[in-house]
Amino acid sequence: MRETGNISNLYYSLLRTSELKDDVQAYQQFLSQCPDEQTISVAIARRRRLIQDVVGGSDREWNDWKWQLAHRIRDSHTLAQILGMSDLERKRVDRVSQVYRWAISPYYLSLVDEDYKNSPIFRQSVPDIRELLPGGSLDPMNEALTSPAPCVTRRYPDRLIINVTNQCAMYCRHCQRRRNIGETDKHACREDITSALEYVARNSEIRDVLITGGDALLLSDRMLDLLLNQLYHIPHVEIIRIGTRTPVTLPQRVTPELCDIIRKYPPIYINTQFNHPLEVTAEAKLACDRLIAAGAILGNQAVLLRGINERPYIMRKLNHKLLQARVRPYYIFHAKDVKGTRHFQTTIQEGLDIINSLRGHTSGLAVPTYIVNAPGGLGKIPLMPNHIVHLDEEKAVLKTWEGKTVEVPNP
Repeated sequence: MRETGNISNLYYSLLRTSELKDDVQAYQQFLSQCPDEQTISVAIARRRRLIQDVVGGSDREWNDWKWQLAHRIRDSHTLAQILGMSDLERKRVDRVSQVYRWAISPYYLSLVDEDYKNSPIFRQSVPDIRELLPGGSLDPMNEALTSPAPCVTRRYPDRLIINVTNQCAMYCRHCQRRRNIGETDKHACREDITSALEYVARNSEIRDVLITGGDALLLSDRMLDLLLNQLYHIPHVEIIRIGTRTPVTLPQRVTPELCDIIRKYPPIYINTQFNHPLEVTAEAKLACDRLIAAGAILGNQAVLLRGINERPYIMRKLNHKLLQARVRPYYIFHAKDVKGTRHFQTTIQEGLDIINSLRGHTSGLAVPTYIVNAPGGLGKIPLMPNHIVHLDEEKAVLKTWEGKTVEVPNP
């Protein structure tokens, strides 16, 4: 009887293994059709040389974040020289730039595929004529109505945001704060930042402060050190967070000097925004490594964007690459209804389908929370596929990650 049982168990185990292999086969097929890391690196190096031929700069300067910032591409003529855009495409970029500002760091532009029109990097960074279509709001989160002090946005009981700058290395076309970009780069003035810090100090329930912008890491080292130091010495502030996209768009910013500042004020949580696997480059990984070595805890807040990452396997690959870089996938944000960004918006069902494609099909570490922001600044709403078929006082009927129905006692 024992031998018969062992054979039965072995048969079931082999059958189950075969089912699991079948489940992952389609994803492996997808991976086999993606360019390998070496091919991507060669293409990036080729584009980098072309950009340097157009805008100048030595290899040493390329690795200087201040050079990168000073040499952002922000005119259609230079962009067309690099990418080979047509006159019509240039005119469309110029037309949009009359309404919405744009700029791209040379580094981030080097990630654009040769087939630039279909590049997720191009689509995130280069103005699109569809930005001029009607609809949407410049401030869908009503941040202007939730600002009790200069630079402060407060929507929750124990935490708040301090907006310290409007500057970014690259102005994302889907940006939720494009109303703040303006025509020139401008950090918050010292008086306003002081007022924001005084507000935090006066309200003892604030235990968590997020420094963002724009991009918080584009403050000078001196200003960032001063800001972190003052927050660190407010007794009731337990956690400091920094919102930045520099590991993605300007990894050269993560210098040893910056890391020395981060190291002084633990715990610092840094949330960034990788939206596509092509953004997880060797330079981006090095920036993440440096921040982690400085004691920072890294999380990723992707935005679900049509034409960029709405395909479930793209998001799975992105999250796998992030985990390899020691960045925890934290949120997938449903795109907000920002004026000029409706061409990026997906359906909520597409977001739920992505979560369904991750849960159980890959490790839980690779499954972020899907978030829809309530209009009017009412906060984040986490959404999950419904796994509850029936629930009463005696039992719960639940659906597994494979869609199988199981019954669980509910004593």
